[in-house]
Amino acid sequence: MRTRESRRFGHWEPYLSEFVYGGIDGCVTTFAVVAGSVGAGLDSAVIIILGFANLLADGFAMSVGAYLSQRTEKDNFRKYRNLELKSASQNPEYKRQRASEIIKSLGYKGEALKIVVDQVTKDSDRWIDIVLKEEMNIIPENKSALKIGAVTYISFILIGIIPLLIYVIDFVSPIDKNLFMLASILTGIGFVIIGWLKAYVNHTRILKGILETLALGAVAAVVAYFIGDFLESLLV
Repeated sequence: MRTRESRRFGHWEPYLSEFVYGGIDGCVTTFAVVAGSVGAGLDSAVIIILGFANLLADGFAMSVGAYLSQRTEKDNFRKYRNLELKSASQNPEYKRQRASEIIKSLGYKGEALKIVVDQVTKDSDRWIDIVLKEEMNIIPENKSALKIGAVTYISFILIGIIPLLIYVIDFVSPIDKNLFMLASILTGIGFVIIGWLKAYVNHTRILKGILETLALGAVAAVVAYFIGDFLESLLV
């Protein structure tokens, strides 16, 4: 477990997981749009339009979903917490009975059980946290729903725009190169960065995180490219 002193990203570290998965989704979906458009033979202007439409709309939808999900978790926690506290206030023995059942299931017996139950029931906050965690598997979440939504959207845009950058540059100042190849290289770099962050968040090997992210993006791009190519040959 990382201590506060070992954190590389300060007070934003708890939101790294949202940044990572927002970035992965943004980069994968935008690159898939680019690959599908190239497969369909669309020109750069259309790729830019489709790419930014997807980037802004899909990013907003994902951030709203993340925000609402966090709000729902907090509301759910508050609901069960209030129900348990209400039951305890109406029946003083209820608190001790629930604590005894839970602590006994953890292996405590006899005098040790009585001592632990006494300690737990003295503090209502400690008691309710134990009940919710051990019996209902509900853990209080302190992260801000608004920050989760904002971080998700920002990462979706920041990482998701990478596949489009070369097309925007080409639109402003034409480049006599294979744009899709350049976009693929830039996107690969983006996947490496987000893969490293993914490994950091999940406490896994860096190489594994990078390769998994690269593979995900590659599969999505290949599928989108050939679907675009197939539909172009079928419809045009």
